[in-house]
Amino acid sequence: MVSAAIWQGLPAWCRAGALAVAVLGLVGCRSSASESGAAMQAVPVRVAAVTSDVRAQALHFAGVARARQRASLTFQVGGTLATRPLEIGQQVVAGQVLATLYNPQLEPARDAARARLAELQAQSAQARRDVQRTEQLFERGVLSQADQEQQRARLQALEAGVRNARAALQQREQMNSETRLRAPFDGSIDALLVEPGEFVAAGQPVLQLAAGSGLEVEVLVPASLLQGLEVGATLPVWSSLDGQQWQGRVAEVGRGSGFGSSLYPLVVSLPGGRAGDAVEVGLQPAGAQRLSVPLAAVMRSAQGLSVFRVVDTRAERVAVTVAGFAGEQALLSGDALAVGDQVVYAGLSRLADGDAVELLP
Repeated sequence: MVSAAIWQGLPAWCRAGALAVAVLGLVGCRSSASESGAAMQAVPVRVAAVTSDVRAQALHFAGVARARQRASLTFQVGGTLATRPLEIGQQVVAGQVLATLYNPQLEPARDAARARLAELQAQSAQARRDVQRTEQLFERGVLSQADQEQQRARLQALEAGVRNARAALQQREQMNSETRLRAPFDGSIDALLVEPGEFVAAGQPVLQLAAGSGLEVEVLVPASLLQGLEVGATLPVWSSLDGQQWQGRVAEVGRGSGFGSSLYPLVVSLPGGRAGDAVEVGLQPAGAQRLSVPLAAVMRSAQGLSVFRVVDTRAERVAVTVAGFAGEQALLSGDALAVGDQVVYAGLSRLADGDAVELLP
């Protein structure tokens, strides 16, 4: 501290210089304190969690949803389609008559078989009575044993003919019943393939029936993607129209789609949707990994692309590799980040490596 007497004895220019030095020293102290306080203040930021983007990872295979239980119904005999009182989408129950067939040969053949059976039954009854009479005559010594055996052989032949005629009548009646096409299970009509009045050959599909509940989709995939896939495993399935996602279950894993083909059929049961909807089945390639972060979290610098990961309320710069984009998400490859890590997507302009951060809601 300079005494007042000494201060007064100093020249004016000297006193002015000392004053300036003192003022600059105070300003310097205040500036250092301000900078120290700013360095200790936390930067407010917003963060988002690193997620695993299953849709981006999976390879998509397109297919069409179909009923799990379905059938193409046919007549076992040929003829002209007489009636078919159905419409596409109509609900039917098991045992309901769906269509009838007209064949002019079936009913006369059935009637002829029925008449032949009656004729042989009458002859067999007469032969049985003849055998009884020949036995009585043989006991009296009127007829020889040869005559008796001849009558028994005739009776046995007629009885065999009766059995044959009964089987023929049963066959004709069964064929005649095949002119009525019945629903084997409850369901709805998917397609009508023949119109009334048209000729239908035996075994020709007439209509398609699908069960009312239970859907599945069949897709063709490379054999490499089927390794380790078992019946009952879950796979992601998306609707091609609205993007709705389900968890399907593997119902069948095929062994090949045909001679010389490298694609294999894969049948996946669906928990929702409608028959005829376009769907996509996702299969995960072995070893593929894609992490998803907001696009705003990725920043470019002289060292390349990076993000700020928050660890213990401090920002840590992490270099990343962007493998693709899905909407407003960046898809990353590599193992620099893990699912669940918190990365900064708002407040990056004021942030440096190692800065303390304050998480905003």
